[in-house]
Amino acid sequence: MAEREEYEVFAVKYAHNATRMASQNLIFNDLHDGPMPLDYFVWVVRNASRTFVVDTGFGPRESAERGTPLIRSPADGLALMGIDAAEVEDVIITHLHYDHAGGQEHFPKATFHLQDGEMSYATGRCMCFEAIRRPFDVEHVTDMVRNVYGGRVAFHDGDAELAPGLSIHKVGGHSAGLMCVRVWTRRGWVVLASDCAHFYRNLSERNPFIICFNLGEMMNGFNTLEMLADSNDHVIPGHDPLVMKYYPAPSPELEGAVVRLDVAPNKG
Repeated sequence: MAEREEYEVFAVKYAHNATRMASQNLIFNDLHDGPMPLDYFVWVVRNASRTFVVDTGFGPRESAERGTPLIRSPADGLALMGIDAAEVEDVIITHLHYDHAGGQEHFPKATFHLQDGEMSYATGRCMCFEAIRRPFDVEHVTDMVRNVYGGRVAFHDGDAELAPGLSIHKVGGHSAGLMCVRVWTRRGWVVLASDCAHFYRNLSERNPFIICFNLGEMMNGFNTLEMLADSNDHVIPGHDPLVMKYYPAPSPELEGAVVRLDVAPNKG
């Protein structure tokens, strides 16, 4: 087995929904509804030898159709870090929902890592139901089919190590083939939850996100996240604005756009 490598990990913010309410996010709610905005991220895992991008976000068309303001394109967010999306060779697609799988065209050299179950789900009989297919975007799914036929998709059936110290883990729940990403860093095992936990509250309260393919898998997924990470402070939720508050920008120029996740959070 190759020696485990250490990585830097970053969250790149590209969109924000300020109008979302808790009743639109959580399955279990009380009468005290209130604002619960969402941030939208793509993530970078890198060291001197390799760079992985996790998810590809969405663009102006989806922003207009979904009513979610776009701050910058994910590719432009990566460029702020000196990463040219056109040169990236490995992209992990945690699932095919519209806000995680758009902009594939900005990564012409990439191999896309995807779960078998997610592709089957996004192209199968469940998509006959409008309510189930709503989080997906037909153009994104079609782009991924084209990438399959172009020989640019690496399918995975469950957990896999993609590089020493970097692995993917199938969780499901929110989507049939949803996965998280586990990364070895200088502070230990960090887990990019993506939509396995949209918010810290999903994990701490065991209160699932409202879009749910399989509730049992989603609830078990919280246990999986905690098992894979060195602590709950090592789990990075996929849409929580608190991520931008808890973690520092890697430089003053990137304040408000990028935060570094391989350092301890500041929750004070």
